[in-house]
Amino acid sequence: MKTINIGLVGFGTVGSGVVTLLKEQAPLLERRVGGRLRLKRIADIDLTRARGVEVDPKILTTDAREVTEDATIDIVIELIGGTTVAREVSLAALRNGKHLVTANKALLATHGLELFRVAAERRVDLGFEASVCGGIPIIRAVREGLVANRIQSISGIVNGTCNYILTKMTELGVPFAEVLKEAQAKGYAEADPSLDIDGVDAAHKLQILASIAYGGFVDFNAIHIEGIRGIDPADIQYAKDLGYRVKLLAIAKEADGEIEVRVHPTLVPEDHLLASVGGVYNAVYIVGDATGSLMFYGRGAGQMPTASAVVSDVVEIVENILHQRPSRPSHIPQIAGEGLRTKAMEEIRTCYYLRVMAADKPGVLSKVSGILGHHDISITSVIQKGRHARESVPVVMMTHEAVEGAMRKALAEIDSVDVVREKTVCLRVEEP
Repeated sequence: MKTINIGLVGFGTVGSGVVTLLKEQAPLLERRVGGRLRLKRIADIDLTRARGVEVDPKILTTDAREVTEDATIDIVIELIGGTTVAREVSLAALRNGKHLVTANKALLATHGLELFRVAAERRVDLGFEASVCGGIPIIRAVREGLVANRIQSISGIVNGTCNYILTKMTELGVPFAEVLKEAQAKGYAEADPSLDIDGVDAAHKLQILASIAYGGFVDFNAIHIEGIRGIDPADIQYAKDLGYRVKLLAIAKEADGEIEVRVHPTLVPEDHLLASVGGVYNAVYIVGDATGSLMFYGRGAGQMPTASAVVSDVVEIVENILHQRPSRPSHIPQIAGEGLRTKAMEEIRTCYYLRVMAADKPGVLSKVSGILGHHDISITSVIQKGRHARESVPVVMMTHEAVEGAMRKALAEIDSVDVVREKTVCLRVEEP
């Protein structure tokens, strides 16, 4: 039985999970692939901390080059995180002719084009299933299972931290800051949660998914990104009254040769499958022209779900090696010569939720509706709540589909009206 040597760079939480699976599932994996998976070298800057899994101290090192330059290692697993050292390690492994497996979505979203081109030049595989939605096999599903489909849309809850916060705000009616503090105490949010709550993590994952789904390179800078810091419990409650739930969605759509890619808080109908996804769970809802609607649901992060995805890539590469299959650059859409054409955010069309805080005076609604009408935006429903202590009342409106650019101009006019007391809250509405 042939042995395939594996090197691991990054022996943290996920790395420990990978080692655990490779050790505990060794007989099962050998039987399934017809070869031995040998963990030959592990590199990490800190070899003293407890990890919950025992390894031979002789295979440990603090120098990543002992992994990337070892001629006997066939596959390198990069689990460092970040985009600096991780990029250097990944490029070194690929340039040395080693297959690479990574869970690093930020690295792929910002430097993926470079990495994938080197992998194609060196004729080696690059696996990245674990980079999006942890244990959910969404990359493989889009890349292979839906290959015969034109993907019409992707709508994903792909950040567990944000989903946990919004779920708790919905259930308890408490402010964002209070739930964030609880999430940090439970380990669901980082000490510095900016990447999660500002939508950047979700955008990294969207860049990867959209690139695969639409067969080309999506420029990360073309993704419109909004986070959840400004979400008020009042708007979550008004959304519930109107039959919606607020979720942070990563959205990609294709029409007329252009794709729109955006991440933002979104009102989703309460009877939609995505509306029921709570806590730290992830879900991706995809519409294909042949399959229709599909939803993939599960744990999007965590040690063992992510480790499971990493090992799945390792096994696929091992099978390629054992059966002498060539690497498959067709699995790497970013090597295409030109990037995909993306639609400017100002040109997208969607429905909107508006909350206008206005003086409790006659004629306010007519002024607001007049401004909206001037910009070709029509109202579908209005609810007006009771008076506030500051003599202002919330006027909540839902609109028909409108152009984003027109809505922005209308909001600027509405907020300049003397009877409007606060900046108008505007949330987009989607029916995936």
